[in-house]
Amino acid sequence: MQNKSTQRVTKKRKEISHDRILEVAARAIRRSGYDGTGVADIMKEAGLTHGGFYAHFESRDTLLAEAGDRAGAESVAIASRIVAAAPAGQAIRALMEAYLSAEHINAIETGCPVSALGSEMPRQSPEVRRAATLHIKEMIDLVARQLPDWGQPQAHEQAMALLCALIGTTMIARAVDDPALSEALCAATMKQFNPATE
Repeated sequence: MQNKSTQRVTKKRKEISHDRILEVAARAIRRSGYDGTGVADIMKEAGLTHGGFYAHFESRDTLLAEAGDRAGAESVAIASRIVAAAPAGQAIRALMEAYLSAEHINAIETGCPVSALGSEMPRQSPEVRRAATLHIKEMIDLVARQLPDWGQPQAHEQAMALLCALIGTTMIARAVDDPALSEALCAATMKQFNPATE
């Protein structure tokens, strides 16, 4: 029988391993898509055996949901830091500039999971979609709180439209093989939504 100290160490190791698997999986789903992300590859990249997977997750869908949840939480946290650091009245502009930056466009593995996985989400399990929906709602709320008419229905609608524009622009900017067009797409979205930043 294990003593309490050994049990705590074992539990801590399992938590560290679980966290490492999620870290790897959150990057992998954004890099390779849901269908392109295999359990064996994730476990290998995490430095663990494939056989240990079920000690951490009930199913692949559970892993994908938790990885999506982690990726979404990371994205919301980054957006929150950008908003908090922006000068008064410039939060929306700062958020748009960061989201449409070349750095974010090129960082599919660590960027917003919705712009990386949006077209795949409708075909995922309810638990995967639920995790995505939660963080999409958080982003809408974060954007709406930065608008001058926050608290009014139009602020919520404007936040939804802006978020859809940012996600869609990022998806298309990543899809094209012409860097100049990619940059022009981002610039056009910045220009069209500039009134929202005033």
